[in-house]
Amino acid sequence: MNIYDIKAKNSQGEEVSMSDYRGKVLLIVNTATGCGFTPQYDGLQKLYENYHDQGFEILDFPSNQFANQAPGTDSEINSFCTINFGTTFPRFSKIDVNGQNEASLFTFLKKSKGGVLGSKIKWNFTKFLIDKDGEVVGRFGPAEKPEKLESRIKELLK
Repeated sequence: MNIYDIKAKNSQGEEVSMSDYRGKVLLIVNTATGCGFTPQYDGLQKLYENYHDQGFEILDFPSNQFANQAPGTDSEINSFCTINFGTTFPRFSKIDVNGQNEASLFTFLKKSKGGVLGSKIKWNFTKFLIDKDGEVVGRFGPAEKPEKLESRIKELLK
């Protein structure tokens, strides 16, 4: 199995294949609208604006598993992010990133890059960097600001 075999529902409830992103550099993030890290949406949007035209995508997966910090419907979350942070990158339906009901994408990501954080997602705004070949090349904790990933993203886009 590789990342391109996985499907997920977007914020409109439509099934999207990760194969739609084949050949692109991806940053996959589990997010929340009421978290202390929520202002990272600004940094994520800046990266998206700077590198989207070069083959970079950010895939946003809201999760309410951590202190109920992503309440609301997919539509409400989408509105919040658009109005407050001007986000334009793809947002997916709210998911679980840990446990019995975790999304298959996050099962795959965690198995690919457990890293120093172990396999479990510890909190909102954990980030996974995927190269153009679909390989998970980095996992970054919530405290790692999106701007700190810029040099890695630029390198992968070459």
